[in-house]
Amino acid sequence: QVQLVESGGGLAQAGGSLRLSCAASDRTFRSHIMGWFRQAPGKEREFVAAIFWSGSVTYYSDSVKGRFIISRDNAKNTVNLQMNSLKPEDTAVYYCAAQMGVTLIPKEYAYNYWGRGTQVTVSS
Repeated sequence: QVQLVESGGGLAQAGGSLRLSCAASDRTFRSHIMGWFRQAPGKEREFVAAIFWSGSVTYYSDSVKGRFIISRDNAKNTVNLQMNSLKPEDTAVYYCAAQMGVTLIPKEYAYNYWGRGTQVTVSS
């Protein structure tokens, strides 16, 4: 079983940057597709970004494309989300998730393991 722990959340001003990290407990991490989701107050959890096991393929939601960058370091069992040009609407709890499949699917149901989340708050 893969355990995921997020870190790096906090408070940022609009236009600023934050970097989230997710540490996985298991070496099998390197065979998983990794994703980031977020959930704002009163809203459903939504897909943000995902990265293939090799790091060669990434996918972003339209709302963050061009501003966020997902990356992974399989040697360190970590996946990162660099968030730039932050907007107040980026405020949410951000979750790291792992998918055991071979097809990158930007949907909650495709992910087998989840972290507990880290709060990101962007002030205007």
